[in-house]
Amino acid sequence: MIHYGHAYRRQIWQASICSVLNKLFDLAPPALIGIAVDVVVEQQDSMLARLGLESVFSQLLALTLLSMVIWGLESIFEYAYARLWRNLAQTIQHDLRLDAYRHVQNLELSYFESRSTGGLMSILNDDVNQLERFLDFGANEILQVTTTVVIIGAAFFILAPSVAWMSMLPMPFILWGSVAFQRLLAPRYADVREKVSLLNGRLSNNLSGITTIKSFTTEEFEIQRLSLESESYRQSNRRAIALSAAFVPLIRIIILVGFTATLLYGGLEASRGVISVGTYSVLVFLTQRLLWPLTRLGETLDQYQRAMASTARVMNLLDTKIAAPPGHIALPTDSVKGELILQDVSFAYSDQVPVIKHLSLHIPAGKTIAIVGSTGSGKSTLVKLLLRLYEIQSGSITLDSIELRELQLRDLRQAIGLVSQDVFLFHGTVWENITYGTPNASHTDVIAAAEIAEAHDFIQRLPQGYDTVVGERGQKLSGGQRQRLAIARAVLKNPPILILDEATSAVDNETEAAIQRSLERITQNRTTIAIAHRLSTIRNADCIYVMEYGRLIEQGRHEELLERQGIYASLWRVQMGLK
Repeated sequence: MIHYGHAYRRQIWQASICSVLNKLFDLAPPALIGIAVDVVVEQQDSMLARLGLESVFSQLLALTLLSMVIWGLESIFEYAYARLWRNLAQTIQHDLRLDAYRHVQNLELSYFESRSTGGLMSILNDDVNQLERFLDFGANEILQVTTTVVIIGAAFFILAPSVAWMSMLPMPFILWGSVAFQRLLAPRYADVREKVSLLNGRLSNNLSGITTIKSFTTEEFEIQRLSLESESYRQSNRRAIALSAAFVPLIRIIILVGFTATLLYGGLEASRGVISVGTYSVLVFLTQRLLWPLTRLGETLDQYQRAMASTARVMNLLDTKIAAPPGHIALPTDSVKGELILQDVSFAYSDQVPVIKHLSLHIPAGKTIAIVGSTGSGKSTLVKLLLRLYEIQSGSITLDSIELRELQLRDLRQAIGLVSQDVFLFHGTVWENITYGTPNASHTDVIAAAEIAEAHDFIQRLPQGYDTVVGERGQKLSGGQRQRLAIARAVLKNPPILILDEATSAVDNETEAAIQRSLERITQNRTTIAIAHRLSTIRNADCIYVMEYGRLIEQGRHEELLERQGIYASLWRVQMGLK
């Protein structure tokens, strides 16, 4: 957190000075009360009289005016520190959340596969907010308690050194108790943050799968599972609360010892004339002002431990190493030819059985190639490797003779347009989803892209046309409509390399035929990789590669593969209903 605070040291200093000045003026009234008592008791022999104010009225009038100034300044500095600390907390929170999210976006896909979305949301939202809550009040509280101890401690030893040690006696015990409670609370609040992360994960997962829950009528089952997570979170909080709630009562007992000692011994000293009545009044008030704020250490300590537990989770996220280095060679999109060469590539997910095994293939620039094979043969994994969503374990992949690892990631992915079978649409309008990634596209280009994707007609029939909100993940549209919007989005991007991963899997035969006609136009002079189960959609490809169990076993044009009577020919006969 020092890194984030360093950029705002000027605001930190301003806020800290205002906090200290506010506390200084807040501590003045007990001194004014002591002076007022001295005026009433001593009158012409009071301290103010020795300064030239002889009459009691002039002395009290001066005290009244001084009180107004002090209270006014106290209020001004309270406004200033509250505004400065809260704005600083909001700024640091904003920066930390953006940095954490930016880091998350750069992590590889395997990171997300082993973690829940709800857990990450808990870190990016709840944990960052926990830090902001501490900065709002906790930092100021620590500064003011420190100022109180220093100023009042000094005043005690100046005014009545013989009584001062009694007021200071509880301080070591309070500080020791604070440190002890901090050590005991730290693991308990770490457990609380872990439990709330699991709870958020369960809620996020259930809301995403609400259709499945309803279709299997498992509402009660999910309530029971959520109840277990929520109860675990509640119990974790109870263990933390049982300890944190004991802090203030224990501190209050220790404070009582110091207060009563000052009250008794100081009163005896005043009655014997060792100290004046005014001084005794100041001491009693200052003892209360010194020790009582220490009870708030409990709340401050509670906020601090919650913030530290949350900060540790955010820092752990930021410290997660990025497995895929970004690369350093720039490759502007307009200079990409589109030749891809895979040489002896192997890949496995998390030390499992290899999905891609010693695969070598050549994808010429400007040509359309197709990759087919049974489910689990490695087709979609190959797409992820081309986009560097995963890193290959061995071999090499080059684009225009440049290793993918050496290319800047942004340039690589800008050069590739992906239409996946798992279409994701953002909660927004049709227009916003088509122009996603190409926000400055002209109206003409957007309409043209929609027409190529055979989407323009159905979009016009929607309630608000291109301004229709599609809902989260596009749930207001059919599967075919979502897929056509995804195709329009890729067409509008106009990349030199186009990857169609089952791009027509969710459309009917009529729409598929229309999209195929459109794709024939947009694939001209563009490197196109079509992955398909429906062999009829790729029969015109320049070359068809057949994969099985991560290996390349056949390649050639459609007619050539049929003549070989191999796996491709078998798949063709099954799909065509031939024996």
